[in-house]
Amino acid sequence: MTEFPATALPFDVEEILARLTRWAACESPTFDAAAVNRMMDLAARDLALLGARIDRIPGRMGLGDCVRARFPHPAGDAAPGICVMAHLDTVHPVGTLAKLPIRREGNRCYGPGILDMKGGTVISVEAIRLILAAGMQTKLPVTFLLTSDEEIGSPSTRDIIEAEAARNAYVLVPEPARPDGGVVTGRYAIARFNLKTTGRPSHAGARLAEGRSAIREMAKQIVAIEDMTTDDCTFSVGVIHGGQWVNCVSTTCEAEALSMAKRQEDLDAGVQRMLGLRSGANDVLLEVTRGVTRPVWEADAKGMALFGQARRIANAIGYDINPQSSGGGSDGNFTGAMGVATLDGLGVQGALAHTLEEHVLIDSLVPRAKLMAGLLTTLD
Repeated sequence: MTEFPATALPFDVEEILARLTRWAACESPTFDAAAVNRMMDLAARDLALLGARIDRIPGRMGLGDCVRARFPHPAGDAAPGICVMAHLDTVHPVGTLAKLPIRREGNRCYGPGILDMKGGTVISVEAIRLILAAGMQTKLPVTFLLTSDEEIGSPSTRDIIEAEAARNAYVLVPEPARPDGGVVTGRYAIARFNLKTTGRPSHAGARLAEGRSAIREMAKQIVAIEDMTTDDCTFSVGVIHGGQWVNCVSTTCEAEALSMAKRQEDLDAGVQRMLGLRSGANDVLLEVTRGVTRPVWEADAKGMALFGQARRIANAIGYDINPQSSGGGSDGNFTGAMGVATLDGLGVQGALAHTLEEHVLIDSLVPRAKLMAGLLTTLD
C-alpha cells in the first residue's frame, strides 16, 4: 500500500478535460462582472453537487462575486484546515473564443484562461471529487475560495483572501506550474500605479501652439519610467488612454504602471521614485497615485515543510518538483506574507498564458491532480 493512497485514485484525463473545456468556454474577463458571475455560477454548481456548502460573497467596486465552498468535516468549520485558493477571472475579453477556440492539438489543449488558471482549479475540483467518491476522509477541513479579480491585483478581494487564510493552517494555490513543473514557494513584490496628465486643449489645426498636450507629456513619462528598470526593480507601463478627437490637443491622458522587485526594500525604493515623478512640461499637471500592492512573499520554514510534503508525494507518483521564487504576483503573495503555510504553482503545466496561444499540456493533468489529492488527504 502506498504511503499516499489518494494518488492511486482513478483519475481520468478525459473527464478532467470535459470539465476544463466547459469551464474555459465560459469566458470571464475581470472587468465584466456579469461574465465572471456566470463562471462563478458554473463552479458553484459543480462544487455543490459534490456536497460543499456554498457561500456567495457579493462583489464590490463593480467587480464580480466570490464563491466559498466548504466541505463537511467532523472537525467542523471552526477548525483550521486547508484552503484551496483560486481565481476564476481571466485577461481575455468576451469574444476571445472566436480567436482562441477550445481545441486539442496533440498534447495541447487551447482556450482562454485554460492555463491561468482554470486548469489548476479544475484538477483541484477533480481531486476532491475522487477523494469523496472513494469514501476517504481528509485529515483537515477543506475550503475552496474562488475569487474574481486576481488579474488586476485583487483590489476588491484582498480582505476576503486574508480573512479566509487566517482561518486555515494551509493555503494551496493551483496557479500554473513553472515551465519545468516546479512549484512556487515565494513571489516577488509588486506595486501598481495610476498616472494622469492634464494639459490644455486647443484646436490642433487652427491653434496648435495654444494647446498643451497631455499625451505628449505622458509619452515622455512612459519612456522615463521604463528607463528606471534595473536588475533589482523593474518598471513597465501596460495601459494608456488619452484623447478623443484627432483635431484636438489632448486635455487628459491616463496610464497604469507596474513595478516588481525580489526584495521588499527594493520595491519600496521604486515606489518612492514613482511617487516622486514630476511633469517636465509647463502647464501640464502630472498626478501619480499608488494602486494595489502585493507584498513580497519569501520562503519560510512552514512553507518549505509544506513543499517537502508535496515533493514526497510527487516522487511517489513518479516525478520530481523543485521550489522556486517567482515573478508575477498571485494571491499567494498575501497569504505567504501573513505567515500562513502556502504553496503556489500547484496547477497544470502549459505555456503562453495571457496570449491567443494559451494552452495546457494534457499529460500533466492527471499527475498534478494526483499531487493535489495527495496533499488534501495527508496534510494535518
